[in-house]
Amino acid sequence: MTFIHKRRVEFRDTDAAGIVHFSVFFPMMEEAEHAALRHVGLSVMSPDNTEGHLTWPRVSASCDYVAAARFEDLLDICVTVAKIGTTSVTYSFQFKRGDETLANGKITAVCCMWQPGKPLAKQPIPPEIRAAIESL
Repeated sequence: MTFIHKRRVEFRDTDAAGIVHFSVFFPMMEEAEHAALRHVGLSVMSPDNTEGHLTWPRVSASCDYVAAARFEDLLDICVTVAKIGTTSVTYSFQFKRGDETLANGKITAVCCMWQPGKPLAKQPIPPEIRAAIESL
């Protein structure tokens, strides 16, 4: 299944030529990931409490560019789960303007427990969270 996040290219996203700067695709992927997770009732950071919470630091991010996105373009950012492991998930992102593919990206995030005064600790993805992610 694919989740589609719609986003209009803002002026702040572009360079002097009116083309989306390559670096902007990374926050757009993260924005689409967050929207997809909210769609299935999740967040990249579970509610904070005094004992700690789950968080999903990124360990890899990439983007390949095919065609220029420009100011005012309405983009469809298609989010799919490319791979889900024991402790990590890799999302694929396809940036489209209509039927035209503009870019393809990937982000890999690792499930970690954050606790006050301790380093992040990688942990298996809890079953209920795994099921929600797999529903994407």
